[in-house]
Order: sequence, then C-alpha cells, then structure tokens
Amino acid sequence: MNASKPDSIFASVSEFILLGFSFEWQIQSLLFSLFTTAYIMTITGNSAILCAVWCDQRLHTPMYIFLGNFSFLEIWYVSSSVPKMLVNFLSATKTISFAGCFLQFYFFFSLGISEGFLLSVMAFDRYLAICRPLHYPNIMTGYLCAKLVTVCWVCGFLWFLIPVVLMSQMPFCGPNIIDHIVCDPGPLFALACTSAPRIQLLCYTLSSLIIFGNLFFMLGSYTLVVVAVLRVPSATGRRKAFSTCGSHLAVVLLFYGSLMVMYVSPGLGHSAGMQKVATLFYAMVTPLFNPLIYSLRNKDMKAALRKVVGLFSTR
Repeated sequence: MNASKPDSIFASVSEFILLGFSFEWQIQSLLFSLFTTAYIMTITGNSAILCAVWCDQRLHTPMYIFLGNFSFLEIWYVSSSVPKMLVNFLSATKTISFAGCFLQFYFFFSLGISEGFLLSVMAFDRYLAICRPLHYPNIMTGYLCAKLVTVCWVCGFLWFLIPVVLMSQMPFCGPNIIDHIVCDPGPLFALACTSAPRIQLLCYTLSSLIIFGNLFFMLGSYTLVVVAVLRVPSATGRRKAFSTCGSHLAVVLLFYGSLMVMYVSPGLGHSAGMQKVATLFYAMVTPLFNPLIYSLRNKDMKAALRKVVGLFSTR
C-alpha cells in the first residue's frame, strides 16, 4: 500500500488498487482483446448515429436530437470507465490515484444520471408525439428541446456532486484494494477507516430516487402510449408506434435492470463477481447495443447512416 503519514490519527491512502477481473495472463489478454473490440464498436456505432443526426436535415427533429445527444453521452459514459479497465488488464500493479479514483466515480455516476434523465425526456417526447399529436409541434419546440437537454446534463452533474465530495473527505487508512472494475461507492465505503452511515444513506437514497423516479416516469409514459396506440385503427400506424417505443423501452430495461441490482438493494450483500458483471453490463454492454437497437428498426436512421457511410467512402 502506498500511504503517507500525516499528522492525523490515520494514515492517508494516496492510491487504490482496482483488481478488476483477475485471471491468468492468457485469459487477461483474451478479455483485453474482447473488451477493446467492444469499446471500439461502441464508439463507432454511437459516433455514426451522432454524425447521421448532424448531417441529415430530415433528422433535425426533437426525437432524433434527443437520440443524438444520447449517443454523444454514451461515448463519454463508456469512456469514463472502460479505458482504465483495459489498461488494468495489461498492468501488473492495477493502481489508480486517489484523485483519479474519485474523478472516475464522479464522471461515471454523473454521466449515468444524465443518461437516466435523457431517457425520461425521450419517453416524454414519445408520449407527446403519440398521445398529443396535434399539440406536439407547439409543445416540443426547438427551444424546449434545447432546454430539456441542458437540464439533463446540468442536473446529472449536480445530482451526486455533494456525496462524492463528502466521500472524498473520509479517512482511508488501508487496505487500499478495490475488488471491482470501477471506483464504486460500495467498496469505497468498505475501505474507509470510520463508518459514515449518513453519507452512505445519502448515496443510496439519491441512487434510489434517480432510478425509481425516472423508471416510474418512463413506465407511466409508455403505459399511456400503449393505451393510445391500441386505439389507433390502422394496423400500420400501430406497428410504427410500437416499433419506435419498443426501441426506447428495450434500452430502458437493459440500463435500469442492471442498475437496480447494484444500487437499490445494497443490503443484499452481492458478491464481488456479481457486482463486476452487473457493472460491466450497464457500463459497456448496454452502450454497445444501443446503436443497434435504435437503428435496425428505424428506416429514417438506416437511410441517414447509409448517407453518412457514402460520404466517408467517397473521400
């Protein structure tokens, strides 16, 4: 353990060891190749959607503007944790500085919370488009669209700021080994020299509020959408509405299913292996599949992506 001796009663940890997935070297190399490929595919897929929304005038509508922001957010979200994970696969020490650990913690959570808010906004947008189609152009204006996106980013980066600051002020005297793939509040609380039940309660309360609040809002929105779609007399109209909302709902279930396992039920005492798998699922697997979910069943997006590929291939 790398520690210094301040004047306080506790030794101060200056770095942590992120164990991540600890296997034999051959398996580590295989996982490195697999995760690197997945990371590149995630960045490429989300960048393609972002370019498609940016380049195609037909996609300059609220739904696709939200989707473009979502893809941009996903790029940064996956980049807040995966590069360090990849480095640790090839590292013998697997260390991360004290400041680096809490910065990763802050950005990983803030981007994830922003993603939750943005998913709720996307659900609200679909509710207005399907349940209030005549009023939709007057309600979801460009100004409101920009305002909602800004609120998602600002609220996401403010939501967990105080808990992160409070946790960074806690004494850590060793050991400094985090049996996880990211700097997560659970292992950090376990490494603290003194218990902090109030800060711990604050963290899990804020986590539960953001997860359940957004989840119930989205489920309520999609329930109203389903009721409205079932009243549509045209079978073609029903299929189109269900296709659009089905993509959103699939992303919501993928993202929030794994999140609830981790942060809503801390008292269940999940094993370290289960925590790593659940975190890997919403930190890497979900961002990987999002471009496929949103583009495969959307004719406008597929046409825009072909246009973007054509532009780059002619250069």
